[in-house]
Amino acid sequence: MDVSLLVQGVIEGDRRAVARAISLVEDGAAELESLSAGVFEHTGGAATIGLTGAPGVGKSTLAGELVRLGRAAELKMAVLAVDPTSPFTGGALLGDRVRMQEHATDSGVFIRSMATRGHLGGMALAAPEAVRILDAAGYARVVIETVGVGQSEVEVAAQADTTVVVLAPGWGDAVQMAKAGILEVADVFVVNKADREGATQTVGDLKQMLQMGPPRGWSPPVIATTAIDRGGVQELWEAIEEHREDLDADGGLAARRRARLLREVETLAAERFRGLAAAALALDRALVADLQARRIDPYRAAAILAERAGIA
Repeated sequence: MDVSLLVQGVIEGDRRAVARAISLVEDGAAELESLSAGVFEHTGGAATIGLTGAPGVGKSTLAGELVRLGRAAELKMAVLAVDPTSPFTGGALLGDRVRMQEHATDSGVFIRSMATRGHLGGMALAAPEAVRILDAAGYARVVIETVGVGQSEVEVAAQADTTVVVLAPGWGDAVQMAKAGILEVADVFVVNKADREGATQTVGDLKQMLQMGPPRGWSPPVIATTAIDRGGVQELWEAIEEHREDLDADGGLAARRRARLLREVETLAAERFRGLAAAALALDRALVADLQARRIDPYRAAAILAERAGIA
């Protein structure tokens, strides 16, 4: 494969090139480093929106509405529906695509379901690389939709400039979300399906919880939406835009993006070191024997490997 041609296609916004590049990311292909090097200097323009919440709360419908509003503002829009937890589905979240069918013929919209199939470090590293490809291709807003509310979903959603947490009326899913820590990283709360019983109570509970929490520079708004009839979605769009502008005004946006890049580099380096350590242990039978015989402890064994690698 000629990676330079693929990179050029991505930069020119060719949809087939973008799709192929994201497939390389999913597969952890050998060409991935060259691809990343080629597109990186063309990134930094896209605003990213993390959309997370329990299954069935209407995230995909809301994502479709955000696409509609972005297109009304003449912005190129992308949706990346990621599945961090399942190595079996291959990311074929066909339901998401069906629900966004109205955008299928719009050349200014790119929708992709994605799961990690071989990327070093899993979805926590695959997702930001896929976002960079969309960024390099000229998409002004990238919505990152996760399929659940576990810890891995929190990690993916929190990589966005603005993290939107979606709940349905009632608190059946809130306990799981609280355990996962998603409530702490939310920049905007949405109570979707607000025409259902209990919506007003859920909105009130969320606002009370936020008042009881530690003070934050940005106070996360709680927005009630009924995405089926588009109630509240304009307010949601405006809240997302306002949050990013607020962050940008005091340097918080640049700081958040810098921190994400540094965490990504740390994770990539750690994954490489892990691979080197595993290979070294496989070859060093004497070290393994000493460990099994309890002549050395795991900390000492790790220190020996680090010393040999010159990173102690």
